[in-house]
Amino acid sequence: MERSMRVVLLLIRVLAIATITFSIGLCNGIPGWPPLCKESERQALLMFKQDLEDPANRLSSWVAEEGSDCCSWTGVVCDHITGHIHELHLNSSDSDWDFNRSFGGKINSSLLGLKHLNYLDLSNNYFSTTQIPSFFGSMTSLTHLNLGDSSFDGVIPHQLGNLSSLCYLNLSSYSLKVENLKWISGLSLLKQLDLSSVNLSKASDWLQVTNMLPCLVELIMSDCVLHHTPPLPTINFTSLVVLDLSYNSFNSLMPRWVFNIKNLVSLRLTGCGFQGPIPGISQNITYLREIDLSFNSINLDPDPKWLFNQKILELNLEANQLSGQLPSSIQNMTCLKVLNLRENDFNSTISEWLYSLNNLESLLLSHNALRGEISSSIGNLKSLRHFDLSSNSISGSIPMSLGNLSSLVELDISGNQFKGTFIEVIGKLKLLAYLDISYNSFEGMVSEVSFSNLTKLKHFIAKGNSFTLNTSRDWLHPFQLESLRLDSWHLGPEWPMWLRTQTQLTDLSLSGTGISSTIPTWFWNLTFQLGYLNLSHNQLYGEIQNIVVAPYSVVDLGSNQFTGALPIVPTSLAWLDLSNSSFSGSVFHFFCDRPEEPKQLSVLHLGNNLLTGKVPDCWRSWQNLVALNLENNLLTGNVPMSMRYLQQLESLHLRNNHLYGELPHSLQNCSSLSVVDLGGNGFVGSIPIWMGKSLSRLNVLNLRSNEFEGDIPSEICYLKSLQILDLARNKLSGTIPRCFHNLSAMATFSESFSSITFMTGTSVEASVVVTKGIEVEYTEILGFVKGMDLSCNFMYGEIPEELTDLLALQSLNLSHNRFTGRVPSKIGNMAMLESLDFSMNQLDGEIPPSMTNLTFLSHLNLSYNNLTGRIPESTQLQSLDQSSFVGNELCGAPLNKNCSANGVIPPPTVEQDGGGGYRLLEDEWFYVNLAVGFFTGFWIVLGSLLVNMPWSILLSQLQNRMVLKMYHVIVKYV
Repeated sequence: MERSMRVVLLLIRVLAIATITFSIGLCNGIPGWPPLCKESERQALLMFKQDLEDPANRLSSWVAEEGSDCCSWTGVVCDHITGHIHELHLNSSDSDWDFNRSFGGKINSSLLGLKHLNYLDLSNNYFSTTQIPSFFGSMTSLTHLNLGDSSFDGVIPHQLGNLSSLCYLNLSSYSLKVENLKWISGLSLLKQLDLSSVNLSKASDWLQVTNMLPCLVELIMSDCVLHHTPPLPTINFTSLVVLDLSYNSFNSLMPRWVFNIKNLVSLRLTGCGFQGPIPGISQNITYLREIDLSFNSINLDPDPKWLFNQKILELNLEANQLSGQLPSSIQNMTCLKVLNLRENDFNSTISEWLYSLNNLESLLLSHNALRGEISSSIGNLKSLRHFDLSSNSISGSIPMSLGNLSSLVELDISGNQFKGTFIEVIGKLKLLAYLDISYNSFEGMVSEVSFSNLTKLKHFIAKGNSFTLNTSRDWLHPFQLESLRLDSWHLGPEWPMWLRTQTQLTDLSLSGTGISSTIPTWFWNLTFQLGYLNLSHNQLYGEIQNIVVAPYSVVDLGSNQFTGALPIVPTSLAWLDLSNSSFSGSVFHFFCDRPEEPKQLSVLHLGNNLLTGKVPDCWRSWQNLVALNLENNLLTGNVPMSMRYLQQLESLHLRNNHLYGELPHSLQNCSSLSVVDLGGNGFVGSIPIWMGKSLSRLNVLNLRSNEFEGDIPSEICYLKSLQILDLARNKLSGTIPRCFHNLSAMATFSESFSSITFMTGTSVEASVVVTKGIEVEYTEILGFVKGMDLSCNFMYGEIPEELTDLLALQSLNLSHNRFTGRVPSKIGNMAMLESLDFSMNQLDGEIPPSMTNLTFLSHLNLSYNNLTGRIPESTQLQSLDQSSFVGNELCGAPLNKNCSANGVIPPPTVEQDGGGGYRLLEDEWFYVNLAVGFFTGFWIVLGSLLVNMPWSILLSQLQNRMVLKMYHVIVKYV
């Protein structure tokens, strides 16, 4: 006992001396207390810094000056007793990752001098030219290594398997790969492993290796190019709590072993291609709280009752093709806080039991086919903070009880069929920050009172309704919005002056709101931070001097009444629409001023104005253009050579100007072109051969109404993506290339290409197609339109049978040419045809019986050929107008000419003369004399035109047809 007391007293004395010494050291600044970092370690850090790239000079405190304590340097943490460096925090922030603040360069092996380092974080940097150093495997004191999202390149070194003390390892990166994962088996203390986005396609042992890590708590292998889940006879994941295998391509039934991990709390299997039912399990899982099976193809048949009986807090079944009624078993999940059933095919009403889940904080039901009305029981969900019912078919009015959801922060009911005013309810949602009620049938007057309680509102999206905003000019609104979209509201005719105090807007859209005024000068002082501005489809007028917006912004001022010269725009602008106004004057300054400054514009639409002058030759600074539309202006000149720099250009519209000359070879450099519309100009020469060779991505080619001549080059057949070909109204000759059957996009029924879209999600592509004699502009469904128009040329020969292989064509026009021979016998194979025009040619023979298969045909013109015989009988053909068949020797409905039993037209009525012969009736002699008289006058008055060869060809065609008609009447019956 006495000996024990001596030991205790001795310890107390030692602690007392240490405490006194420490206190004196703090008060008097005794050198070496607290201990400075070790000199060898300080030198190691300085050498490490030499090879780093530090554009933001974040390591400015790392200096070689004498007395500089490295323990006080940025990112360095030392042991407070020994002075050894224990931790290096050299990561960049993942919330605002920026090249200009990220470290780069090389990793110096001087880090090996940090013998006591146990924590190294280099995440979210940019070591794009550097591999993970193999010497990291010698830093055996490390317990925490984070290299995630730092752009390290190449193969992960297997030497990392020597870090036997490691508890945390993050190597997530798109640029890394592994051959196998055997080296991980040496990390027996590992608790957290993140290999997300690493290419593990060759690591077939991934599951067996990770299953043998006894301490593993969290395993993240999302987006790792995994293709299969090997069988797992024995489950050793006894400590595993979090499993994330999202965004791999397993494309199989869901593996059973996943649901037999006893201690699992969070399971994330998003976008794995899993199919079929959720497997049943043999043992109870009692800890599962979060399950994410979104973006798969699973079903709930049979009902996985074990799952719905869990104390799940978050359930995500988004995008799984689930259909029918909402799964009623969900009502057993009384602890549920987040329920996500978006993007399925549920088509029932919203079940009443759903409103009993009063712990719900997020209810996400958008993009289904839910119908009916919202029950007043919605008011029971008092914990609800996020409610998304958008893109369904919910109707009726919004119940007043929704105003009881006092915790609601986000509400999205857009894209439904709601009606009424909804104003009374809005005013009660005091915490609301995001409100989207767009594209419904709401109507009525909205006053200032409606918004008086919405002090936290940041995003108000209400476009596509019929509200009228009635506020005073000096309205002091209680909120500062970041997004405001009121398209289709009634705001005008005056400019909304209350916008003057909305100084935080980044997104403003007032399209089609009836505003008829100039844009006030003060408005452009508010727009410097706008990323999206849409004032289109109003009656705005006056001139615009400058457009001031944030970098990479979208600006749509189209369909107004602006005048004057084009405005000055920032070079950083990304999308600009000034179409459908009355801008005038030369375009030279707009395009050619500041040529040394590269323009960021991707989409430029200046069509339908009064712009003049030549197309400028200064496109070198516009190399980011993806879509250029200058159609329907007064531009002149040639297509300039400098357009060869537009190598990203996908859409070019120059139609309906006064351009001329041959198409320059430089355009073949624009190999990304998908849509080319040069119609309605004066281009000459032959259709360039390089179009077929260099523009292989073409979907739409419109050269209509120009002066092109010569044959259609067979190289056009290389355009396998071509779905719209319009060469009408030129001077083309020759035959139809038989290789046209290689235009495979015209033979397939799927969408051939997607219209160019931008960050707004709105299509920026529109093409005019002439079908059934009418110009139709297609935008959203352009990718499904397939047509060919070669009309009004001087083409001849037979219509090739191979043309009928283009099974998906909806419109085919070969009229006003000199085609001979028969209508292709397999024309009925083109079952998608809605419009077919072979009129004004020299086709003969009978109409092929297969034409009765054209059940979609609504426009047919075979008039003025030499066709004979009976018109095939079908509901479609007999419903057409007689004008579709006139000018031939046809009989049968819908014509009034009856056919004989063998399909021959019976002879006309005749009279026997006194000598026993026959003579034509008086009215028939009248038509014969009329034709002869007409031709006499025709040749005398218009003979001079025959010196022009194209007119000569046309007139000779007409003459031949008239003579043939007269011959049939005279020779047969006289």
